Amino acid sequence: MDAAEFRRRGKEMVDYMADYLENIEQRPVYPDLEPGYLRSLIPTEAPLEPESYEEIMHDVERVIMPGITHWHSPNFFAYFPAASSYPAMVADMLCGAIGCIGFSWAHSSVERAALIGAVMMRKVPTDEHYAVREEMLRKMVEEDKAAGLIPFYFCATLGTTPSCAFDHIMELGPLCNKENMWMHIDAAYAGSAFICPEFRPLLNGIEYADSFNFNPHKWLLVNFDCSAMWVKKRADIIGAFKMEPLYLKHENQESGRHWQIPLGRRFRSLKLWFVFRMYGLKGLQAHIRKQVALAKEFESLVRADKRFEICAEVVLGLVCFRLKGSNELNQNLLKKITKSRELHLVPCQLSGRFVLRFAICARRTESRHIQQAWRHITQLAFELLQEQPH
Repeated sequence: MDAAEFRRRGKEMVDYMADYLENIEQRPVYPDLEPGYLRSLIPTEAPLEPESYEEIMHDVERVIMPGITHWHSPNFFAYFPAASSYPAMVADMLCGAIGCIGFSWAHSSVERAALIGAVMMRKVPTDEHYAVREEMLRKMVEEDKAAGLIPFYFCATLGTTPSCAFDHIMELGPLCNKENMWMHIDAAYAGSAFICPEFRPLLNGIEYADSFNFNPHKWLLVNFDCSAMWVKKRADIIGAFKMEPLYLKHENQESGRHWQIPLGRRFRSLKLWFVFRMYGLKGLQAHIRKQVALAKEFESLVRADKRFEICAEVVLGLVCFRLKGSNELNQNLLKKITKSRELHLVPCQLSGRFVLRFAICARRTESRHIQQAWRHITQLAFELLQEQPH
């Protein structure tokens, strides 16, 4: 869908939404279907090729609407109001376009969970590639058990935030299973890349995991927010969060409840459904591969300039680089980049060194943007080096 089609389809969708709300009283307020009715109506896999917008909208009425409880019907008198208005819906469209993430302390989720749960958390040292190996974790587990502690949870990462490193889950998984430790895999960024066969080996060992999470809103062309999580044994989650107030009891209450701390959630799967069908698997794979290629292009530019160095293996769409020299030098380079307001980068620390991260983020980024960014960075680096005392 290009900008021209977006303009056309957007107007059509507003008309559909207005018609839906104007005529909502004519729809049954509550569905007469059993959980699981969708399984026979939709494919088990995303289409290989893109499908048309008309096909999808036809299926909205055929597949989606029969299972909807219409919260905005004038015949809905359950629970409490779920507010809605035309100004709010128009603003929600703009929110989606701006895509503001609104960072707060919205990161370090494992550390926050440990604080909330009042449990001790220990960070496992990494190897020279910034990945966790089995011997490192085993040593810490043995130390903790000797100290009278009970190791019960390990969070492995596929695609770490600082450098996009990949923990060795083929080694770590058997250890966690042996020690009866829950192994969660955080693949927030990199998880989207596993739709490409060439990146699937990075997922080897997934069979040992108890849970797995990734964020389609990072790299799979679904706007914020949309996270997907799998658990090996659903009873482990449902049992932990089970609460049964009378006003929430119904005959199908085990189908979708007790999966999270919040009571409600947005209809995020609808965004996935539209994207999967309008891009098709091939379109989504092409998006991932294009951005990996752009990262490789930037890496080649860095390697060709002897003033700079690459600080971590470039596997996907992240390049970690720095000027050869002190941390202060690189801090000053980042300050110059930020002050220019032409580019936005953030740093990380690898092996005690201040490193710049260059992540391919926007859907509209092309090769010319990579070349322009590199020219800008090298110009600022030249100015900075000229300012240094000789």
